Amino acid sequence: MLAVLDLAESDARTTEDIFTGQSQAMPLGRVYGGQVLAQSIVAASRTLPPERIVHSMHGYFLRPGDASQGITFAVDRIHDGRSFSTRRTQAFQGGVPILSMISSFQDEDAGLEHQEPMPEGLPGPDDVDDLESQLSGLHPMSQRMFRERPADLRHIPSPIYRAVEGEQTPRQAVWMRLRRRIDDRPDVHRAALAYLSDLTIQESILRAHGVPWELPGLKVASLDHAMWWHRPGRADEWMLYVQESPSARGGRGLATGRIYSRDGVLLASVAQEVMVRVPDSD
Repeated sequence: MLAVLDLAESDARTTEDIFTGQSQAMPLGRVYGGQVLAQSIVAASRTLPPERIVHSMHGYFLRPGDASQGITFAVDRIHDGRSFSTRRTQAFQGGVPILSMISSFQDEDAGLEHQEPMPEGLPGPDDVDDLESQLSGLHPMSQRMFRERPADLRHIPSPIYRAVEGEQTPRQAVWMRLRRRIDDRPDVHRAALAYLSDLTIQESILRAHGVPWELPGLKVASLDHAMWWHRPGRADEWMLYVQESPSARGGRGLATGRIYSRDGVLLASVAQEVMVRVPDSD
């Protein structure tokens, strides 16, 4: 993950800032959406002083990316104000955009403060089975994809990879963290949090209908992704990702999430609309 976030700056003279990056190898050959989200944030951050940190982004996934190819990022410096800056980032492969994002950055500032509290009564990460213990029976390619992830994931109540156990409800929670310690820089942790935010956000939609990831013929694709960073936090420490889906209709489902530190600090909010096609509903 850190390697793909280490973008190179191009010497090309254009009206935009140009960066290039590599893609993570993926078993199915498609670029992971969280990767290109995080890379686009890094690219935009490179055009700003380090004290001006991303606080929100809105992106549209336009085309599936090819994980065997590199990605070019073009950053347009839309606005620089006294406290806020706005950037447009487009990610390209083969000369066409695969993601278009607008992100906003702010200097740290004082102001009103409140937060939605973290849900009570949920088991902690040490009381939930880790992902490695729940991979038996999966296809070897799927096992490889999970084992090579940079993230440790622990589902509440349980994963939905092979089957949806228990109540079919449009909500779940996931403990998550990076598998090892990373740099202390706040911009790196915010980009890493964007990377992690796309891993499980779609599952509240599937869980509501008892649809596991391994259902033959299931088609799921992220359409867009919005994220708001509220407070600083570390992506390499346990975080609780509380997720729910308020609606699904017409082949699309909406999923929302709140990301808390282990001690209950609200770090970020997320929203994503997803295309979901289930064979029996076609």
